Amino acid sequence: MKRYKILLMLIDAILINLAFFLALWLRLEFEIPPNFWTAYKNSILIIPLIQVAVFILFKIYNILWQYTSTKELIQLGIAVLIGSLGCLGFGVMTGHLLPRSVYIIYLLIILIFMAGSRISIRILYRLLKHDEFSLKMLFNKETDVHKRRIMIIGAGEASSVLIKELQKEFNSTNDVVLAVDDDTRKHHSSIHGVPVRGTIEDIPTLVTKWLIDEIIIAIPSASRKRISQILKICNTTNCKLKIAPPLTKAVEASLGIKNIRPVNIEDLLGREEIDLDATGVANYLKDNIILVTGGGGSIGSELCRQIMCFSPKKLIIFDIYENNAYDLQNELLQRGISPLSLEVIIGSVRDAAKLRQVIEKYTPNIIFHAAAHKHVPLMEANPEEAVKNNVFGTLNTALLAKELKVKKFILISTDKAVNPTNVMGATKRICEMIIQSLSKEPSDTEFAAVRFGNVLGSNGSVIPLFKRQLEAGGPLTVTHAEIIRYFMTIPEAARLILQAMSFAKGGEIFVLDMGEPVKILDLAKNFIKLSGLSVGKDIEIKITGLRPGEKLYEELLMDEEGLQKTGCDKIFVAHPLDLSFEELNKQLDLLLHSIYDKETLKACIGSIVPTYKMPLASTEKSKPYDTAM
Repeated sequence: MKRYKILLMLIDAILINLAFFLALWLRLEFEIPPNFWTAYKNSILIIPLIQVAVFILFKIYNILWQYTSTKELIQLGIAVLIGSLGCLGFGVMTGHLLPRSVYIIYLLIILIFMAGSRISIRILYRLLKHDEFSLKMLFNKETDVHKRRIMIIGAGEASSVLIKELQKEFNSTNDVVLAVDDDTRKHHSSIHGVPVRGTIEDIPTLVTKWLIDEIIIAIPSASRKRISQILKICNTTNCKLKIAPPLTKAVEASLGIKNIRPVNIEDLLGREEIDLDATGVANYLKDNIILVTGGGGSIGSELCRQIMCFSPKKLIIFDIYENNAYDLQNELLQRGISPLSLEVIIGSVRDAAKLRQVIEKYTPNIIFHAAAHKHVPLMEANPEEAVKNNVFGTLNTALLAKELKVKKFILISTDKAVNPTNVMGATKRICEMIIQSLSKEPSDTEFAAVRFGNVLGSNGSVIPLFKRQLEAGGPLTVTHAEIIRYFMTIPEAARLILQAMSFAKGGEIFVLDMGEPVKILDLAKNFIKLSGLSVGKDIEIKITGLRPGEKLYEELLMDEEGLQKTGCDKIFVAHPLDLSFEELNKQLDLLLHSIYDKETLKACIGSIVPTYKMPLASTEKSKPYDTAM
């Protein structure tokens, strides 16, 4: 960098003398008299020293001129003006004064020379930066060796702001070398010197040709589905992937490295934001008392966060696990929620007496029942716990809701309740049956259930497992190469639950549109790639075999249920089944009396849920995933 500054000073000194000579020559009409020639020769060293000293004072040589903008050129112009005045002052003090018009002409010429030289550096840098040799490497070889070559996807306003900010980073390790855009009219143009070449489909080829290390997506207008499509193309490369936030007034002035985030699994899903009917939901939540069982869990806690946005009179978080409930309480209070509108109660849905005490004391208008055991293998090994917590916990809460005239009761269910092959899914199907049968009884309570698939990042889900396995150095474990699951994000699931609640009239099972199913093996591969690692090279994937009760694919609907549309295109309602609570209750009594005999218990579950298929033990052996597959 020092060599670069010294060279620039020498070039400036030559241009300053040349400008002064031309000013004198032009003013005197191409003939310089001896007295003026002597005055010029006496100033030939001092004038460049004065001008360069002013440049140093104004830190002109600290500017990276390859990123010249209007601001830097104005700074340069002020320095040139003050330097010219200094040269005039030198002439007055030493008696080597030239005609004043010479200094005016000099000022104009030196402005052209200085601005032109700086802009030339920028142009030359842009021309050479994509070749094998870079201008900067001539002066600072160490700087460019470790630079990340970046491709920007998009050639619009967001890309322009982003590129400009990245280029301003002093001593940055970022080198934006290319932009791509599907608008062919932008091809062969440039943004702040960065060439625009090719479409998004050309990315794999361009990555190889331009030696790209990192790709940043900067298309704020793109839908999530389109972002997902773009990411699938980018995932065929070995580049690190990042995404810029939407360009809004809030970030327009500060869009830079700190605003760019790594691509995550949610981006790959490509699920669009849900437009919540806020008015319909607010009619039930605002100024009402809401009870959320399992309020400290993944879904329960997000429900609580979103419920508080609708200004309920009071939110009651009911959970057996005090740590999660405590963390959520602190989080909500830190957001400015009034302590008077929040109550945290530690208790179990198995404890009917405690539940009665809570419901009688606070008289909730709506209960969201999210408390449940959900871990398939653990519940397969401990079926009595699944029955006690899921079945009888739901029965306790629902019967008390009916008795104490709670207006709405919403059960959080799962796609594993459809044709279940495991105890957890079968117990959740019994919970749905309890809700549907109670809705047939005379009641002031509207009972409904919301059924959906896996949520990313929830406790016990595959993503936290992958994270822990990755941190431990691998391998990532997948139970079967062909296993598929439906996924949605936790906030999306919570929004749809609230929306379904506003539709509920009694007896419905709402089914959420889960989008396209995802292969868990593909999820594992993408997770490794998004972490900047290579499958098989850095991290292995191991096929472990299906666990007890696990099936290759999940279903959202039973054959006899059918579907009807609702007011939201992401929510459907299954046809209610004709169930008698009296008959179901007799079966539940038998279930309760067989609770500590596993085989009898499972047989009893099968008699209640005809679609429950007791699983056979998996014979598939654990094996590494063949990366050549």
